[in-house]
Amino acid sequence: MEIDEAFASFVQYLEVEHMASQATISNYTEDFKIFIKTFPEVKDTADLNVNMLPSFIKKQDDLARATATILRRYSFVKNFFEFLVSENLLQEDVPSFDKPKPDKKLPIVLSLEEVDALFEAPDISKDNGMRDRAMLEVMYATGLRVSELIELKFGNVNFQDGLITVYGKGNKQRTVPVSPFALDYLRKYVQGPRTRNPGKGTVYLFLNRDGKKISRNYFFVQVKKYAEKAGINSFVSPHTLRHCFATHLLENSASLRTVQEMLGHSKIATTQIYTEVSTKRIMSAYDLYASRK
Repeated sequence: MEIDEAFASFVQYLEVEHMASQATISNYTEDFKIFIKTFPEVKDTADLNVNMLPSFIKKQDDLARATATILRRYSFVKNFFEFLVSENLLQEDVPSFDKPKPDKKLPIVLSLEEVDALFEAPDISKDNGMRDRAMLEVMYATGLRVSELIELKFGNVNFQDGLITVYGKGNKQRTVPVSPFALDYLRKYVQGPRTRNPGKGTVYLFLNRDGKKISRNYFFVQVKKYAEKAGINSFVSPHTLRHCFATHLLENSASLRTVQEMLGHSKIATTQIYTEVSTKRIMSAYDLYASRK
């Protein structure tokens, strides 16, 4: 079977048998493209062999990909190969191999000044600049995952009440408030640049110049570009804004439970890392103050 056809069958299996969310499908699609790029000789399932699994993961580690990204790609290749075995499209047993341990490093969080500088970087006199500014504002105002942001549809946004409904991991629905400031930029994009986009009749909110929804990779590149333009030396990705959202809320006395619900974390322990970030930032500020006395 052709490899693209096999992957399409795998996606159908995930959707029907496991009720996989659109975010998971989108992530796995990106991972599949990267897998094929890593092994360009693979055109058919007959070209696959199980030794490719550890080789693929090692390649991601050699490229210094984030541990969370490597773990997701580990999950993809393992599940994909096991599916192929179950469908008799692969005649080898899938081996067990070591996967990287999750990082315990604290996430990078920008200062309020850096966030402001990042938001000022897009040229909002241009259609793509206004779109990108709206995306940045919405991410920071809501703490959405990048996959949730690019999957947003018109029906997800309640402009009147200032609420956005998203479907996160496990296809779990949650509704989060969005600030009037971010909503204003979103409205400017919707009422301006988006009306001139060839895909203006589609349901997705954020579109590229061809009228299709923005890809994760494109937005990642844009955020990195804007961070460099703003003179931010830290590594910045779309997920950085989610970290900023959570940490800045906690620093302004929001409860841990509230932040957990807005982020869509199933376990509060996942959210607690931001209390460590917040404490570290406060102590750093104290140390700086003390050193100047």
